[in-house]
Amino acid sequence: MKEIDGKVAVITGAASGIGRELALELVRAKASVVLGDVDEKGLAETAALVAEAGGVARIVTCDVSKPEQVDELAARSYEQFGAVHLLFNNAGVGVLGPTWTTTLEDWQWVLGINVMGVVHGIRAFVPRMIQQGGPAHVINTASVAGLVSIPGNSVYAVSKHSVVALSECLYHDLKVAGTSIGVSVLCPAYVNTGIGDSARNRPQELSATNPHAADYEPMLRKALASGRLSAADVAKITVEAVRNDRFYVLPHPKIKSSIESRMRDILDERNPTNLLPT
Repeated sequence: MKEIDGKVAVITGAASGIGRELALELVRAKASVVLGDVDEKGLAETAALVAEAGGVARIVTCDVSKPEQVDELAARSYEQFGAVHLLFNNAGVGVLGPTWTTTLEDWQWVLGINVMGVVHGIRAFVPRMIQQGGPAHVINTASVAGLVSIPGNSVYAVSKHSVVALSECLYHDLKVAGTSIGVSVLCPAYVNTGIGDSARNRPQELSATNPHAADYEPMLRKALASGRLSAADVAKITVEAVRNDRFYVLPHPKIKSSIESRMRDILDERNPTNLLPT
């Protein structure tokens, strides 16, 4: 999709971080934006920043783990604009801790948002995109954790590996069906966004957390703080990837050596390398 001007974009997880910066980048490119998130305060702040940038944002409170709420997001977007050209399935959360002490609630919360949120977005929007005809693009936010695996990260890594596989299959399916809908999967490394504090929006009924999560938090916060790219940088790279119809979006080139190491582990049938940054 070379031209963003005049297009309509829907962004989940738009209340902060990469989602917020995507909204601003798209508005600067003269797209209309619909913003979804559970964080109403953050949504309002993003909408205010969009207004400062000269755009207008439509905001919809939306928990992507709830299919009916994503259906409502799609219905309202199409009622307002009649078409959606760019879908950013961006909402995401994370938890930490050893695999064997993760709680069922950890799994339910993270997979419900990170995996099923993308599934719900595809099911709600892609059939409408096919019916509307013309170019469109789906961008799913995964992570480099969808391409490598590190200690203390099993729930998040499982969710993001799933998003990568889902995106690859969606790409193939849309090509086989002869549509003009492109797909990208965004796999950033460490970016200092709000994901380190994602528990602020965790439902009470899913609040039971890994008892050893705190052991890994200093490492995560140090890694996030050391990120060389900002959320705004990642947003610019992502929009440019959409313009160039690029599937794999890896904003941090240096991480490719870790990805290559994991691929070599697989191809050489050797034991997994610990890729935890030092």
